[in-house]
Parts: sequence; structure tokens; C-alpha cells
Amino acid sequence: MVRIEPSKRHPLFLSMQTPNTLTDQLSIQIDQLLQRLAAAEEGCAQLHQLNQALAQERDGLVQRLNEARERVDALLTRLPELHNVLEGK
Repeated sequence: MVRIEPSKRHPLFLSMQTPNTLTDQLSIQIDQLLQRLAAAEEGCAQLHQLNQALAQERDGLVQRLNEARERVDALLTRLPELHNVLEGK
């Protein structure tokens, strides 16, 4: 990949270029931008997949929490009965 020096991007320098040289430089910059776009799109896709995986994991954890909460609530409901049994009532 060819990197264009900042001084060569100056508008006065670009206006002094021949059309072919300017076209070549613009072509190189466009190629670089397309490569950066492709890398950004790939990164975005990876982040999307990670987000989906984390959402599924979260949903599973929420489900487990709700199940545990139901079991605790059932035990709390039975607590007075167990207390009476232990006291012999």
C-alpha cells in the first residue's frame, strides 16, 4: 500500500500535478478507503455476532435467575409449614 505524504496532499501541490499523477493518487486513496471500509464492516459484523451471543447468554442467565427465584418463593411459602412441623404442631 502506498502512503501519500501529507505535503503531497496540499491543494497547491495537487493543482500542479499532471492529470495522470493526480488520478493515480486519487485511485490509491480510494483503494485505501475501500480497504478501511472493508475492515470496518468486518469488525462491525464480528461485534454484531458477539452482541447476539452475549444477548443469548444474558437471556439464559435471566431464565435461570427466574427459576431460582420461583424455587426460593416456593420455599418461603412452605417455611411456616416447616416451622410448625418442627415445633410439633
